[in-house]
Amino acid sequence: MASIMRPGLLRQACQAPAASQRMLSTFASSSVKQSSPFAQHMRPAFARSTIPKSTRIAAFHATQRQQILPPLPQRIEGTTNDPTPVPDPTPAHGSYHWTFERIVSAGLVPLTIAPFAAGSLNPVTDSILCALLVVHSHIGFESCIIDYFPKKRIPVIRNLAHWALRVATLTLGIALYSFETNDVGITEAVKRLWHA
Repeated sequence: MASIMRPGLLRQACQAPAASQRMLSTFASSSVKQSSPFAQHMRPAFARSTIPKSTRIAAFHATQRQQILPPLPQRIEGTTNDPTPVPDPTPAHGSYHWTFERIVSAGLVPLTIAPFAAGSLNPVTDSILCALLVVHSHIGFESCIIDYFPKKRIPVIRNLAHWALRVATLTLGIALYSFETNDVGITEAVKRLWHA
């Protein structure tokens, strides 16, 4: 639809400045003095009202779209008759991985509620909660890296992102272990913040 209407809108946009200049010169030569406050106040509004609204909108929409990051160069490998490569089926990357993710996610629900509902702060429960939080976060960020950094197009950035995630996961695990052994623990910290 926009491609059908665009030539007419561009023609209007090109003609609009000339029409608005004619109207401005007519207004300037009218009986209203240029030095009066009324003329200075009305001049921009008058000039704006002479340009059709459709032209003002078209000038905005006809501009080129600026992308933050331009797309990477496209390349075609093979022909249209080549079969799509199918990865070898492995249960470790398929059903086992999916089941493990669901067990971790489901296990976080009772481990988050139990210490506050029961009123007891068991260090073993607290450490299991911390371990599952680290694993759950790692799996989630790994899925984001796999989705947004295709291995075929940007393999170096993907490898860097994977290594950054591994370092961040290790750092988080060490920090939570230190917090659990040398301080009050994550459950007690949340409880104190809640009652603060």
